[in-house]
Amino acid sequence: MSKSNTNTRTQPRTSLFTPFIAIILPVIIASAVFNRLDPFEPVVFPLEKQTRSTITAPLRNNNMRLGSENVADGELFGPEDLVYDADKGLMYTGCEDGWIKRISVNGSVVEDWINTGGRPLGLAFDGNGQLIIADADKGLLRVTREKEIEVLVTEIDGLQFKLTDGVDVAHDGTIYFTDASSKYSYKDYLLDVFEGNPNGRFLSYNPATKKTTLLVSDLYFPNGVAVSPDQKFVVFCETVLMNCKKYYIHGPKKGSTEKFCDLPGMPDNIRYDGHGQYLIGIATAFSLDLDIMLKYPFIRKALAIITKKVPSLNLYKNGGVITVDLEGKSTAHYYDPKLSLSGGIKIGNHLYCGSILYPFVIRLDIEKYPALPTI
Repeated sequence: MSKSNTNTRTQPRTSLFTPFIAIILPVIIASAVFNRLDPFEPVVFPLEKQTRSTITAPLRNNNMRLGSENVADGELFGPEDLVYDADKGLMYTGCEDGWIKRISVNGSVVEDWINTGGRPLGLAFDGNGQLIIADADKGLLRVTREKEIEVLVTEIDGLQFKLTDGVDVAHDGTIYFTDASSKYSYKDYLLDVFEGNPNGRFLSYNPATKKTTLLVSDLYFPNGVAVSPDQKFVVFCETVLMNCKKYYIHGPKKGSTEKFCDLPGMPDNIRYDGHGQYLIGIATAFSLDLDIMLKYPFIRKALAIITKKVPSLNLYKNGGVITVDLEGKSTAHYYDPKLSLSGGIKIGNHLYCGSILYPFVIRLDIEKYPALPTI
């Protein structure tokens, strides 16, 4: 484990969003030159559906890299989601190379546990202790007690999942998951954001009947999933709209969807901490630059062309983790100007965070480095 600073020690990345003046000219030029040459056609984005103001939490740590540590530094490749097995004292995470890794909380143990052959993203344990995996390339998977990978489902109504993303399991065994895009695969996920169409779906899978049900369609990159502790609804993140929705699975509102919370940026994974709080990973914060990008399709088209040629461009700024209570009210926000996080879990006094960009898990002692009241 190593102490961190603001340098994430990944390959150099040039920010598209900061400063915006540095990119607006080449974007306009690229758009003019390639507009008729590239078939990719973004649409006008429905800005009225999106969170368009800065959401502030009553407690904040705006420099969370200060005092944080890098766990398993150099031994992980884009640890996207984290789930903790308290009995074994191990975290599980899915990496870019297809490996599900098992890691001790101090990083002294890093084990190649099982390889899906795809890109594992969301992780959750079912009631039998079996790991459920939302694999972007392979679909919804289950690792049996014999350590064999079972493919549960890869499509619905003849339409293949292109980007199986978030997952959680209810007490009755029902698996809730998202297909972030029915059009673009993981390697082209930014094209889904740039296009501006609602290509995502929220679904359920019943392991007993092996039936898959489409619950909500026409979503803007649905991502992380968390079943509420009372089992009455499921929260899922809608990345591009910068908010979370809740879908009722019991009670008089069963089958309906409503907004759960607005967020200060684009969310990724969501995890319930067992103590009245949801932890939501924020990939990038809302900004004027992001606002302009979403507002103008020609800018998104130019950016799509640029990222095809320069895939290491960094689109992220002020990422972190925000906590919200059971009513969806923000309570604390941990972030940093140079961070992009996909999610976080709380183990004891520490916050552990993953990211598709970094070769480590970030660990922060939130007692030593707490989020403090805003003045």
